[in-house]
Amino acid sequence: MSYKLPTRRHSKKEPQRLNLIPILDAVFIFIFFLLMSAQFVKIFEINSDVPIVSDAPPPKNQKKPFALTLSITNSGFTLAKGLPSRTIKRIPKNKDGIYDTISLHNYLVDLKKKHAKEKTIVLEPKVDLDYETIVKIMDAVRMLDKTDEEIYIKDKDGIDLRVKELFNKIVFGNLMS
Repeated sequence: MSYKLPTRRHSKKEPQRLNLIPILDAVFIFIFFLLMSAQFVKIFEINSDVPIVSDAPPPKNQKKPFALTLSITNSGFTLAKGLPSRTIKRIPKNKDGIYDTISLHNYLVDLKKKHAKEKTIVLEPKVDLDYETIVKIMDAVRMLDKTDEEIYIKDKDGIDLRVKELFNKIVFGNLMS
């Protein structure tokens, strides 16, 4: 007889399954949090255009274009109108060396009273400006304040309509770095 090796009885254990429920709970809570927080984030944008370059000759109008241009320089603002442009107002920086957007806004309100149907202004920054400064200038140019005097225009039926914005179509004449 031959010698037989003893055998051990191994009990076969079933491999344990991973419990994915806590991970799935965390993922769903994370997705829910992202969806809820995304709903409350508002993105504001100020519409502006860039000049259009065209080879076609401009249409011949009987009326000369208003062509309001705001140049932003180191010394302040220069407002010009017409083609060719002629300077109508210079607004220097205030004593602190900050652009005087209040004086600019007040002058534009007076100008809007005379030219109520005009909506376009060309912004020409001649210097590099930080983001906050350019937004303040754009806000002064495009929005009427609640304290500003009301301006009305007549529609095609002769009904007075209140003007709600100053020069809201902003075109950048040149782009700085």
